[in-house]
Amino acid sequence: MTDVQQTEPELGAEAVAAEGAQGVNETPEEGEHTVPTSAQLDAEGDIAADYIEELLDICDIDGDIDIDARNGRAYVSVNASEDANLRLLSKPDTVNALQELARLAVQNKTGSFSRLILDIGGSREARQAELALLVDRAIARIEEGAAQAALPPMSSYERKLVHDIVSDRGFVSNSHGEGRDRHTVITAS
Repeated sequence: MTDVQQTEPELGAEAVAAEGAQGVNETPEEGEHTVPTSAQLDAEGDIAADYIEELLDICDIDGDIDIDARNGRAYVSVNASEDANLRLLSKPDTVNALQELARLAVQNKTGSFSRLILDIGGSREARQAELALLVDRAIARIEEGAAQAALPPMSSYERKLVHDIVSDRGFVSNSHGEGRDRHTVITAS
């Protein structure tokens, strides 16, 4: 039997997916955003789905996991029949916390930051409807004479949804503040 010595370590599927358009040792400059490839998004989705599936198994919660890639993000959705106990995890704060844990799992495997979106039991759609109502109330205040209307602090993903809703309604929105205090302010166009 002949011993073969490798001069370079083999790259696993995760490393190859993480490499994408960048070299293995290259990282984007601070503040620079690279658009992930479809292979990277698929890898992110698979890693996050595995992580969430293990969590569901530990909690003895039934759910079907779907993976998708849209708008430069991996989307992982967990759905179940109405009689399943998935609603235990579908509260907005719980979904956000689990999303951050899934993102950390992806980052740990790939070495790259992830903008993954996690949806549990339709929680994202429900939150988007809540945000639309919030925007409608803010616009009503502006139409009644207020110069502007500030919304409460929210995540960057939720602020993006708000900006889209506001734009569709013909108004202008901007984000203000830093960190946890970052919020959206709506004004007339």
